[in-house]
Amino acid sequence: MSNIPDDLSYTKEHEWVSGVEDGLTVTVGITAYAADALGDVVFVQLPEVGSIAEPGDSVGEVESTKSVSEIYTPVGGEIVEVNQAIVDDPSLANSDPYGEGWMFRVRMEGDPEDLLSAEEYAALTSGES
Repeated sequence: MSNIPDDLSYTKEHEWVSGVEDGLTVTVGITAYAADALGDVVFVQLPEVGSIAEPGDSVGEVESTKSVSEIYTPVGGEIVEVNQAIVDDPSLANSDPYGEGWMFRVRMEGDPEDLLSAEEYAALTSGES
């Protein structure tokens, strides 16, 4: 499995979150583990900018050669930006999930719940292999 960046937070649904410590706008994407499990990503549907989401809401989907999976927002707030590059080139979810393959940004409201550290996420995914 790919390395798990230490500077991100993670969810049990295999999303990553950056910027939580700032408490303002966070960036969300799917993990390398999720991308590997999905196989070649061929389509990404993202939420609309300006939409409001609660933690755990399904806000989009990722379609691969193997299956379709929902994208959940790990934090509540307003969707302030989506990554058009991944819509145009869904393979970024596989080739660069923690960089160019980010999905969307949320102006966070309230405190995030149930986020995992890199170490906790590594333990979770090692149990799923």
